Formats: sequence, structure tokens, C-alpha cells
Amino acid sequence: MKSFARGLVPLLAVLMPSLAGPATPNVLPGHFFSLDIRLSPDGGAVASIEGSQDETGALPEQRELVIRTVDGKTAAVVTLPCGRQPQCWPSALAWRPDGRALAFALRTPGTHTRSVYTVSPDGSGLTRLFGFDGTISDLRYSKDGRLAMLATERARKEISAVEAGAPETDDPGAPVPEQRIALLDRDGLRWMSPADLNVYEYDWLSDGSGFVGTAAPGDGDANWWVAKLYAFDANGAKVIWTPPDARHQIAMPLALPDGRHVAFLGGVMSDAGNPGGDVYSLDRDTGRALDLTSGLPETPTRLGLRCNGHLLAETLAGEKTRFRDLGAGDGSEESPADPLWSGDLAVDARDPYIEICPSGDVAVRLQSYLRPPEIAVGPVGEWKTLTHTNTRRAAEMSARSVTWEKAGLHEQGWLLLPPRPAIGKLPMITIIHGGPAAAHRPGFVQPGLERALLDRGYAVFLPNPRGSYGQGESFTQANRRDFGYGDFDDIMAGIDAAEKAAPIDESKLGIAGHGYGGFMAMWAVTRTNRFKAAVAEAGIADWQSYYGENGIGQWMIPYFDASAYDDPAVYARSSPIVFIRNVKTPTLLTVGGADIEAPPGQSREFHHALKELGIPTALSVYPGEGHVLRDPQHRADDIARSVQWFDRYLQWDPRPAGDSPNPVVTGWRR
Repeated sequence: MKSFARGLVPLLAVLMPSLAGPATPNVLPGHFFSLDIRLSPDGGAVASIEGSQDETGALPEQRELVIRTVDGKTAAVVTLPCGRQPQCWPSALAWRPDGRALAFALRTPGTHTRSVYTVSPDGSGLTRLFGFDGTISDLRYSKDGRLAMLATERARKEISAVEAGAPETDDPGAPVPEQRIALLDRDGLRWMSPADLNVYEYDWLSDGSGFVGTAAPGDGDANWWVAKLYAFDANGAKVIWTPPDARHQIAMPLALPDGRHVAFLGGVMSDAGNPGGDVYSLDRDTGRALDLTSGLPETPTRLGLRCNGHLLAETLAGEKTRFRDLGAGDGSEESPADPLWSGDLAVDARDPYIEICPSGDVAVRLQSYLRPPEIAVGPVGEWKTLTHTNTRRAAEMSARSVTWEKAGLHEQGWLLLPPRPAIGKLPMITIIHGGPAAAHRPGFVQPGLERALLDRGYAVFLPNPRGSYGQGESFTQANRRDFGYGDFDDIMAGIDAAEKAAPIDESKLGIAGHGYGGFMAMWAVTRTNRFKAAVAEAGIADWQSYYGENGIGQWMIPYFDASAYDDPAVYARSSPIVFIRNVKTPTLLTVGGADIEAPPGQSREFHHALKELGIPTALSVYPGEGHVLRDPQHRADDIARSVQWFDRYLQWDPRPAGDSPNPVVTGWRR
């Protein structure tokens, strides 16, 4: 596959000049600020992990640890012992409580091992604390300066189900490496959680006597969806809250300052690491959990603590990001009706948000479809931009929020229009997000498929149908036992709304998606001939066979209410392969060869069926890749193939006026 990708340069030069030569202003690779941005305890410095993207939009292979003073006067790039090479990756930033040192984990390139270092705020004094044969993440200091972390001894893969799966030649009877809470002491790591539990997230108790966390026994990739809330202390591990049913996953445990209550997110969540739901507060004395945001037509996605001791929640409300003060978190007071801040920006920060007192400052990454990402510091909603690294990046496109009503539901999506739209009507590609519990949010359009399509002259529609975040928990759960029916109707209604909002060519519609979006692309071509081309990445053709193939099967129970063995009919009802003879649409399929979330057998099955039925199709299986393609050559190949597929079957050629039946002009009203 790599040799083929190298031979693809002439095709890349035709489709996307930015992938084969110098970047054009529209797809200028940008500086990437990771989600791990940490403001020092005194509010004087910001540490972040950064790197430059390549022309495919891949996460940076070379990453740097940068410490900036908040006044913007100095910035120190920490010299890492493994140098500027791929996988020399710092992570898990944590400031010591006195602010005199920053701790971080550093990956040994080519391995799944880590070391932990500290460095001074000016970037000097790099000191190695210890090395570990396994992964390390989520470093956290207690108030008295003890350093805790999550560690997986002798890890066989990188943590997260989106990463490439471990080789299946390992001893099947060997115990699965568990991620555990560990405390650093003079002799190395001291385990603070038992060996038979995989801990996903944790927090120090306010008095430093122990921890709270989400955990489940068994394979960490597979069992996140059945995690319970635990307390960990010198006496061992104790379950303190069990979700009432399968529709309640839990995430982001946060110990509140009173020492008695623990806040967390609870709701149906299809992906570990992408939380959303209602905000709950557990009284550890009574074992009772209160839903603090019941009925709120928004989706809380992140929690934090304010200087006044109150609970802070970031929410997604349609196209808006909002922050809400939820009071002391003990249910003793009503939350204010008005949010602290509401805006059209995507806001990313440390997990959780912790205000630096007494100023109330937090450090965040701000971006929108038209605003490239930069680090900003200040109180919530009063941030001041600290970096200006990406300010020269062009955003020659327009973006608008589109809303519509379907089946009594208020729905929203984003319509992106190209920098030089056609004089007539625009071809449009609808891209379905994964999850399904997720949402398209207003992030800057980085190099990748969306950017390539826009620069090729396509409009891009990004709908958030039922099952998405952004309209409250009942909306997120509205596609349970109904995959491909109500949400498909929502998407089609959204396309109608997009066609009313801009001059879209109904004869030149395409559809694409990844993960659940890949399933929806497969499903769509069995339900309608409205799309002239489809691209399904890491899709699912047969929910029944998928149930036994994937490595994260627990996520399906909340959505189907039963296993595929107990209720095969509900799985078959939503399986594209059952309706395969309806397909007339040319469909491209791509998948990672080591994907445990959407195994390649699903794409092969759909491809085989289309070939036998004489429907134009192609399949790319990228060796060694997981659910997300990491290799830049693979990403470049994937993007180029997808754009070529749409160009061919939508019969689109965006050459300048006079050279093509699809002339382009300037002057689009934005």
C-alpha cells in the first residue's frame, strides 16, 4: 500500500496541489495546539503540546512542549531527550502545586513505554523521575504534592479503541493488561487500584485521602460502557454508584470541594473519550445521585470547578457553546437560568476546567470554522488571545448554521460553502459524523477531506440528526433501536433545508462518513438513489456479524437493548447488507487493517456484494491502521481517492470559466 501511495503523486497533483507540492493559501498546514493545555497554579505560565500539521491534516508526528508566560513576553521550547523524531511525544501535563515544576510523560519512540520527567517553568532543569514498561497518562498532583497517574504495565497497544489493535498471536489465556491508578514514591510506582480493574478516569479526593474513578474489569477497550463509579483508598476499591440501566454510561468523575459529593456526566455515549449527557452529583454518604441538568435542551460535555467552589459545565446547545454555573453541586440551589457565556466558538481546554484563583482564569484553545485555533487565557468568556501562530492562515470559505424541524424535533447542521463557488449551482457532499453520540462542531477546517472538497468547489453539509449531542439527552437517545430510520429522515430533511439556504445542485449530491457515519453512508445508498456517489470509511454493513467481530461490543447494548443473539431481528432491521439489492450508487470503501472498532470484514462484505451486483465500487484496506488513519501516506491516499470518486461520479470539473462547463466566479455573498 505504501508503494502505491508513493506512486499516487501525479493524481494528488491533479486533485489537491497542496498534497503534491507547495500548499495553497486555502489549505495551508497549521500549527496544532493539543487539548493538553495547562495554566500554572499562579496563573503566570501556560504549558502546551504543539506541532505542525502536514498537508493531510494528520496529528503532528513531531511534537514539542512549549511553556509561555501569560504576558506573552517569553516562550520556551523544552529540549526533549529523544529529539525531534516521530513518536517522541510528550503528554499528560501536570503542574506541581507550588508552580515550580511541570511534570509530563514522554513516549519512547517505536514502543508503548513511557518515562516521566519534570521541567522548570522557564524550560530548564529537565529531570527524569522514572521509566516504565508500559503506558502512562493523566498525571495529577494532590494538594500536598504527591503525583498520581494512570499506568498500564506491559501494554500491548496504545490506550484507546481507535488505536490499532494488538497482534492476535498473543497467548489467548494471558491476562489483559489493566490501566490502574499509581502513585509515585521513592521506589517507583505504588499501585492504588487493584489489578483486576481497568480504571478509565479518576480524580483525587479533596482531602487527598484517596481517589474516585470510573472502572470496569476486563479489556479496557471493550468495557468502558459498563464502568461503575468507584472510591479507591488504603482499604481497597469500593463501588459507590452503579448506573441504573445500560443507557447510562458515566464519564469525567470530579470530586467536589466539600469532600462529600462527586460530579460526573451520565447518559448514552457511543465513544469513550467523547462524553456527553446530563450532569449528576453523587452524595457519597447516602449513595443518591441527583440529575442537575434534567430536561436541559443542551448537552453538557465537560465539567470543571470555579474559585467559588461551584461546579462549572460546558454545554453544546445547537450551534452554540455555553458555560453554566451549577452551584455547589449538592442540589441545594437552582442553577441560574442564563449561561455564563454563549458563543459560536469551539472551546477546548484541560480536562476538567479548573479556574486559577483568585483571578478565575482558565487556559483554552479557541476556534471556529473561520477562526484558526489559538491559545487564549482569562475568565470564562473573557479570554484574551495569547498566541498568534495561525493568524495568517486563510479561511476563504463561508459557514452558516442551518436549522430545520422533523418529527417534532428541532435540528441543526452546518453548511460550508467553497471559496470560489460556481456561477450556477454547487455540488454538495453530506458528511455524517461518527458516534452516533457526537456532533459536528464549529472547528477550523483543517487540511483533510472537508478542506479538499471545499477547495475543489464542493459545498459540504454537516448535519446533526437525532442521536447527536446538542439538543439534550432525550434527543441523543432518540435513535435507540432505530438506527438508519429516524436519523436518516432527519439528514434528508436537512439536505432539503441546505438546498433552500444556498444554490445546491440536486443532481450532484454525494454522501460520506466515518464509523457510524460510514454505516450511514452504506445505509443511505440502500434507501435512496438521490446520491450519485458515496464514500464509506470504517463503516458497518451487517450489525449481526459486527456484534461478534468488533472489540468494543458493549457499546451496542444501550442502543439495541439486547445482544445480537437475543434479538437478531432488531440488528437485521438496520443492516445495510439486508437491503443490498436496492443499491445503485457507486460506493468507495476504506478502512484500517487493524481497526477493532469497525473491523475491515464489514467493508469487505459490502464491497463483495456490490461487485457481485455490478455496482461500481472500490475498497482500500490500509495495513497496520486502526479506526483513525495515522500514516500520512495513507491519509493522502484516502483523501485523493475520495475526491476522485466524487469528481468522477458527480461529473464535476471545477476548472476556471471558459475551460469547463462548471465555471467559477468570485463575489459569493457571505
